[in-house]
Amino acid sequence: MTTRMGSCKRVSDWTVEEVYDWVFVQYPYKQANFLQAVDSHAISGRALLRMSEHQLERMGVGTEQQPEILQDILLLRVQEELENLNDIFQECFSS
Repeated sequence: MTTRMGSCKRVSDWTVEEVYDWVFVQYPYKQANFLQAVDSHAISGRALLRMSEHQLERMGVGTEQQPEILQDILLLRVQEELENLNDIFQECFSS
């Protein structure tokens, strides 16, 4: 997957550092709480994809930030699913 960071790695394989970088790039002016949460809770790519409103709230991410973050996480989930489907398609039709 290619993101704004230019990474070609699947989100589910992102390290905590890569999630931190994504948050830093994605939310340049309002990421302080989310960055702190990623660091202190060791949020990997797999954990990021499972993130919910409740979890963001428990980590101290402001209510005003949550809709945008959740929408971006949803886009990451969709991209991940499309890559999974593409893998299945290639396995089925490559022989």
